[in-house]
Amino acid sequence: MKSKAFLIIFIFILLCFSFIGIKSNTDNVVLKFSSWGSQSELEVLKSVITDFENEHKNIKIDFIHIPQNYFQKIHLLFASGLEPDVLFMNNQNIQLYIKANLLTDLSEYFENTEQTFFNEALDCFKDGNKLYAIPRDISNLVIYYNKDILKKTGVKLSQKIQTIDELKTITEELTTDTNWGINFEENPLFWLYYLASNGGGVLSDDKKSVIINSKESLYALNLYSDMINKYHIMPTKAQIGSMTSAQMFINGKLAMYLGGRWMVPKFRETLNFDWDIIEFPSSPEHKVYVDASGWAIAKNSKHKEEAVEFIKYLSSAETISKFTKSGLIVPARIDIAQSPIFLENNKKPLNNIAFINMLNQAKPTPVNKQYSSVNDILIEKSQNLFYGDKRAEDIFDDKTVKEIENLL
Repeated sequence: MKSKAFLIIFIFILLCFSFIGIKSNTDNVVLKFSSWGSQSELEVLKSVITDFENEHKNIKIDFIHIPQNYFQKIHLLFASGLEPDVLFMNNQNIQLYIKANLLTDLSEYFENTEQTFFNEALDCFKDGNKLYAIPRDISNLVIYYNKDILKKTGVKLSQKIQTIDELKTITEELTTDTNWGINFEENPLFWLYYLASNGGGVLSDDKKSVIINSKESLYALNLYSDMINKYHIMPTKAQIGSMTSAQMFINGKLAMYLGGRWMVPKFRETLNFDWDIIEFPSSPEHKVYVDASGWAIAKNSKHKEEAVEFIKYLSSAETISKFTKSGLIVPARIDIAQSPIFLENNKKPLNNIAFINMLNQAKPTPVNKQYSSVNDILIEKSQNLFYGDKRAEDIFDDKTVKEIENLL
């Protein structure tokens, strides 16, 4: 009897609360939010989430950190119907989710994006006139260089290196008995810059045809191979050993290092020589690539209004400033990219503007929903080229081109 009486009293109290408008914590909207990120990036992100929750008492963020195999795990979450409401995405993988109709068109929720964000960043997340993510940052590659090695070799850098042939000549002059000219990378992310700079690539800009067998692409691929195996400007894979190219640059074994903005915090901490950056060769006719990362909303999210509010907070000038101050990103917001927050001339690299200037001669990487499979083919097929066993025209022949075409 006592338990029955207690139950009646408990129900009565709940009904009273509902009539007078008192809500329990269970009425809070919980947004699931997924992202990858380094420890320093996570520190910024967690702080931003806390601030957002303090300002939006009815919204709680269930943060899902996926440091490795991010898109494989996101794919499984979608397949299980457990996808996050808000997802951090990059342009090289987002097409798969767009074509599968898994993401929300954000065009109607965000106005004046062209005035707020670089068009090159927005274009990375568009399909036709629809926008599927709001960009946080742009990702392009620049050349970091060791000023001490330049002084030692007497090499003078012009304001801009014009072509990959000129880059080859400069890095050859910078190669000595104790260091190589520039880094070798197996990842297509890096060597595709050489192709694009020469007017080539893997897929055409409209993503409808394969161009890796064009004369421009084959020339750049063979030049890249020759810089390793003929001119010895780049270290071989065996010479790199267990080190990374970044570690080789830190240790003074590379005069130049082709890399992204994400290396800046590490280099600021570890480099004990004078250094700066310069643009990779590009031109209006031969644009190099730019990628982007940003926030998307799952199409089946039950909390789109709150998700939009969260993304507006994440992409605000105040929040992007916090990410920018960490040194990790090139901000996609025009106002922050053009402000002292990013261009800070009292910290290396002094030539930060190079990241922005390259946008004038850059285009989004042409990708399709099967691009991860295309990338796997590129990695597999390029091995013999980089080992010096074959030439580019022997590797990227009609058979390989057909294999890639089947993925279009």
